Amino acid sequence: MTAARLPDATQATGTPLRIGLAGLGTVGIGVVKIVQRHADLIAARAGRPVVITAVSARDKSKNRDADLSAYAWETDPIALAARDDVDVVVEVMGGHEGPARALTEAAIAAGKDIVTANKALLAHHGHGLALAAEAAGCVIRFEAAVAGGIPVIKVLTEGLAGNRITRVMGVMNGTCNYILTRMQSAGLPYETVFEEARQLGYLEADPNLDVGGIDAGHKLSLLSAIAFGTQVAFDHVELEGIGSVSIDDITLADDMGYHIKLLGVAQMSGRGLEQRMTPCLVPADSPLGQLQGGTNMVVLEGDSVGQIVMRGPGAGEGPTASAVMGDVIDLARGLRLSTFGRPAASLVAAVPAKSATPAPYYLRMTLLDKPGALAKIATALGDAGISIDQMRQINQPNTQDEKAIVLIVTHKAAPADISHALQSFAMTGVLVGAPVAIRIEEV
Repeated sequence: MTAARLPDATQATGTPLRIGLAGLGTVGIGVVKIVQRHADLIAARAGRPVVITAVSARDKSKNRDADLSAYAWETDPIALAARDDVDVVVEVMGGHEGPARALTEAAIAAGKDIVTANKALLAHHGHGLALAAEAAGCVIRFEAAVAGGIPVIKVLTEGLAGNRITRVMGVMNGTCNYILTRMQSAGLPYETVFEEARQLGYLEADPNLDVGGIDAGHKLSLLSAIAFGTQVAFDHVELEGIGSVSIDDITLADDMGYHIKLLGVAQMSGRGLEQRMTPCLVPADSPLGQLQGGTNMVVLEGDSVGQIVMRGPGAGEGPTASAVMGDVIDLARGLRLSTFGRPAASLVAAVPAKSATPAPYYLRMTLLDKPGALAKIATALGDAGISIDQMRQINQPNTQDEKAIVLIVTHKAAPADISHALQSFAMTGVLVGAPVAIRIEEV
């Protein structure tokens, strides 16, 4: 299936595009509200009316703060996909197995187009679903699955289609960004802010999806597939969550002009596709460094356009429903694109590569405060081929401990050399506890 803006004969007669909506949680109700509130605006922009004809959720009696009385109700989402009065199935149930996967497969079998906000489903099964959909003449659209209200999928597949993408980078989980920026601004430890986020309802039912980097890793793998023409490879994303980020490192990094972010980076190197979602230091005065609260930011770099920075809400009823409706309206207009921007059969299996791209590193360690201790650390770095850019010793007044906290910012070094140096530190006999090493990403 090639990307093309195809004429749609139904537009001349004004035949409505009919939605079957599966999932009536926050996002699903957001979709209902947009369709009801902006019916005339949507019809004018799409060239035809867009209507909801049927909905599906488990509990019909639940109060959902929306008038659903005009819609047919299907308790079984599979039945929704089979309805003759549904042209497009909108799936906002979530989950990469069970009902969401079964519904998507049923919609494809029934020849229905699909719009989904389900990043986990596509991260785990995207290539197979894309092959099946394109063989059946169906379209899968998923703008809402990545970065909420930021239209990054459209930018990659359309606006930057003439570019060779060199790097994809961004903060893609608002909960993690909220936690890290709250720690930095209030001087609070991780455990305190984590509980605060839980009380505010910011965390998933399984918090590790957020703070473990899994949710953001799903998103990065989808962007990588589009950017580099590869099959989705979530299993090859290097994941490290924010649970080990200490308030000490946030404060010390801030003093040195950096902020810590859970940063996703994907780039194609000579060794293969590098994908990592890990805590990184970024310059405090950079767009990523200034990003506050639950906001997302995606940075795209292309050979012709240079760098593009997009900032916006990454979740929530309105932003995510807005992205869903952008895809629905494109389908109503007759815009039919391959799932990942090019035919699924042409996507290559990515060769996974651990990041070997050199970068500066922030190192924090506690040393025994005795002569020659720092020299041994400097020697270990030198033996690993790593040079020092900045070094600072943190004095600890009013303490009887014969220890010293030392901060080092290196010049660019390969990750393997950093790992070698850390192993060498353990052999010096001057280290107290484990050192901390955090990559400084050039943005």
